[in-house]
Amino acid sequence: MISRRDYLQLSALAGVSLAVNPTALLAAGQRSLITRAIPGTSEQLPVVGLGSSASFARIAGAGDTAAIKALLDALSNTPNAVFDTAPSYGSAEEVAASVARQNGHNKKLFWATKVNVAGSGGSADPAAARAQLDRSIERLGKSPVDLIQVHNMADIPTQLGLLKEYRDAGRVRYIGVTTTNAGQYELLERVMREEKLNFIGVDYAIDNRTMEERIFPLAKERGIGVLVYQPFGRTRLWQKVEGHELPGWAAEYDIATWGQFFLKFAVSHPAVTAATPATSSVRNLADNLGAATGRLPDDAGRRRMIAHIESL
Repeated sequence: MISRRDYLQLSALAGVSLAVNPTALLAAGQRSLITRAIPGTSEQLPVVGLGSSASFARIAGAGDTAAIKALLDALSNTPNAVFDTAPSYGSAEEVAASVARQNGHNKKLFWATKVNVAGSGGSADPAAARAQLDRSIERLGKSPVDLIQVHNMADIPTQLGLLKEYRDAGRVRYIGVTTTNAGQYELLERVMREEKLNFIGVDYAIDNRTMEERIFPLAKERGIGVLVYQPFGRTRLWQKVEGHELPGWAAEYDIATWGQFFLKFAVSHPAVTAATPATSSVRNLADNLGAATGRLPDDAGRRRMIAHIESL
């Protein structure tokens, strides 16, 4: 087995072209591209995409459009890959949408954004929410936008009501809600039962498996797609494995790095549609996209992976 650093060095020596292009792996007959259908449709999404919070938002805030373009160029090699953003991620949505529109990425990617003008636990002004939605759609230059979700479960009656209106008007294809806050899981479950959602976005990782108890089974029951946020536990899992080598048996699942280990665990759950880890590095994106190819662990493999992480 090789380290993430060594894997990325080898990718760089190869021009990163194969690593950032899972479809090239497929064409070369080396690995299959792993996709999942959006529930209730025949539309397939690659199981690994790109998020735009954290380090991505920082380079967008710095105005580094060249770095944003390089990331979107790489992501666009995988048709219909999910790009997840939000107006609240600093300049991420504005800058990424501008780059995507100028370079045709808006037509290639599955674009997922969010709405929230309510603040923390407050009420949303319908006019302000509508203005934010219109701005997000105009920025991207793509109508309908693929997915818009209510960020952090904020004022569901107002903001989800608007999303339903936009869906009915053909301005957005899919709608949903998101949370990474354990205090909102009960509300999330209630909204999933009461509303006709296409997607939810939630936190899930090998050491954070609360979603498996109630939310994931309910998503399967209700035919709701699942986007996974924080599959690395922010930086928590990296700290956990620092100084440890991958177990040799990880190769059974075409895992070359710890990043792929964490991602393949997350996307191997049958309720998960795609994971969208954020990064500002094309080389790290290449590594992440490698988790969208090859073999996934079965139930026994997942238990083995959990036991190994818990033993560290």
